[in-house]
Amino acid sequence: CWCLPVITGFVLVGVPYIVCFVAQWIFGLPDKPGFRKYIEALNPRIYRLTFVTMDLLKYFYYLRLYYQIKSWYRNENNSQHHKKGIVYGRRGNKLDYYYAPRRNKYRNGLPPLVVFVYGGAWSTGHRSTYCLLARQMAENMNVAVVCPDYSTYPKGNVLMMVQDVVDCLVWAQVNAPTFVFNKIVLVGHSAGAHLATLATLLLLDTREELLIEPKLQQEILHSLRGVIMSGVYSIMDHYKHEQRRGIEFISCMSRAMNGEENFPPYSPMHIVKNISADKLRAPRFVLLHGGCDIVVPADSSTKFYKLLSSLSVKVSLHLLPAVSHTDIVTDLMLPSRRFYD
Repeated sequence: CWCLPVITGFVLVGVPYIVCFVAQWIFGLPDKPGFRKYIEALNPRIYRLTFVTMDLLKYFYYLRLYYQIKSWYRNENNSQHHKKGIVYGRRGNKLDYYYAPRRNKYRNGLPPLVVFVYGGAWSTGHRSTYCLLARQMAENMNVAVVCPDYSTYPKGNVLMMVQDVVDCLVWAQVNAPTFVFNKIVLVGHSAGAHLATLATLLLLDTREELLIEPKLQQEILHSLRGVIMSGVYSIMDHYKHEQRRGIEFISCMSRAMNGEENFPPYSPMHIVKNISADKLRAPRFVLLHGGCDIVVPADSSTKFYKLLSSLSVKVSLHLLPAVSHTDIVTDLMLPSRRFYD
């Protein structure tokens, strides 16, 4: 019977091509002239994109956690723990501020501040998603926590996102007497780690593109006590990884960087190599990475660690076995999560 081979062929060939062609149609077809963009979208490497699409099904595992996050954030009884929707920066983005629960523990009631920059492939994300993470950090470490939104693509490009991160740090400087903190630790995940690291390095180099006075840049830099990251440090390497996964055309990374020609100047590894030794007096870096991370390979952190070490920057590396790309943040949200401890 011819029916079985046809059905099998359609399931194994037709369905993957349809799914991935539609995905590329929605997120952006390959940048090729005329009909060639459609041919390129049907390239046999589409199977790799199919596997990535199927891998997204695992996010159903987080449905319960997502409900818990939204319930906590909407519950007005939790307003005692945080203040939502504070406007900051030149673009009017918003941040949430989480109070340190035991402020009288510190001299003058001034606890340290953690600024958490979330990820989302430079194109998605919202501060509310990380309310439980911020609350756990505030409660367990007795620190103040800030989680800002920033100008994700297509609203903004990577430089605008970095400017937003720096604007958040400026806000921290200006509002220190009001929100009682005086020491800052910058924490980032995935694309957020890239942006936070980039912001730190541009401050070190006192870059004009931040559009902030050099004196203020140095003041902000001196308030940073540490940088804790888990993410992308070489845009060139990550683009190659996207190509191996077949997602380079639907990923917004290249567009957020304004094209491949900007990959080097927006790569922390490239910037570090070109900063003079007298300026490379960075705060301590702590690099974390999940051993089962397939979205951003652990090589990203390993290579960056080796580079920073070779330049005598204070840095440590912690590879976490069996931890995935999302586990490294989601499992810090509730004590009941598998890797919480």
